[in-house]
Amino acid sequence: MDTLTRIRAFIDVVEAEGFSAAARKTGRSKALLSKYVRELEDELGALLLNRTTRQFSLTEAGHTYFRTAADILKEIDNLADLVRENNADLKGKLKVTVPRTFIDADVGQSLIDFARENPQLSLEIVAEDRFVDLIEEGFDLGIRITKLDDSGMIARKLSDFRVYACATPAFIADNGPLVHPSELSRIPFLIDTNSRSHNSLRFIEADGDMISVNVSGPIEVNSPLATLRAARTGMGVAMIPDFIARPYLASGELVSLFDDFIAKDRGIYAVYPHRRYLPAKVRAFVDYLHAWFKRYS
Repeated sequence: MDTLTRIRAFIDVVEAEGFSAAARKTGRSKALLSKYVRELEDELGALLLNRTTRQFSLTEAGHTYFRTAADILKEIDNLADLVRENNADLKGKLKVTVPRTFIDADVGQSLIDFARENPQLSLEIVAEDRFVDLIEEGFDLGIRITKLDDSGMIARKLSDFRVYACATPAFIADNGPLVHPSELSRIPFLIDTNSRSHNSLRFIEADGDMISVNVSGPIEVNSPLATLRAARTGMGVAMIPDFIARPYLASGELVSLFDDFIAKDRGIYAVYPHRRYLPAKVRAFVDYLHAWFKRYS
């Protein structure tokens, strides 16, 4: 029996959190998986799992071995994908993390279109507004809307991105004229708490200096869609992502303020860990999204 088979059995057991669950998942018997793990421990001369009748836990050596072995097996699988990519359709599973706002907006259609065109590939989309550690949490890649500064990841820009300070014409008429961002401190502001500094907004003056404006208002919510709805009722000003705000700005229902003071240095990126062999499914997914945004943006 080769070492790779034993390693796969060990990883299957750990990821399934038990021998019985791993047996159901892999179609192998519980006894066989236990045999493979015991042989791996004998080969290493170290105990990897603490076993009881009802549960198990990883030993310190098991934790170390699991992290490294999982990475090695992923590289082996990626290499196989690389060899097969010109001879077969995309298969397997692709686990992607995206901001909730992205998947709920029209641009989320890009992921649905990719899944529809690659029916043999299972696309698992996890919508999270928090920062996600791709490696630690087992994601193949993520979509991030940011000013990218994470040197530990490979990134490909999919599209430009900006935000608009939006309000209804009636609100502006009642509270205006509004010509400088500092005026936001005296009027109702609809706060999206997803922003890192949601109570203190940063703007750029004409001379390049950065200014901060403290804001407050009737609503604080971790959803730009909710702040958009509130802005449309005339409750205040909201900072809205461009891919959500565009139709309302185009129709005149909302008006953008302080455009010359808002930074335009952000983008929508596909990010993924450094890997020697990039999986064909990741490369195909990123290429597809890049082309999709070029077509529809």
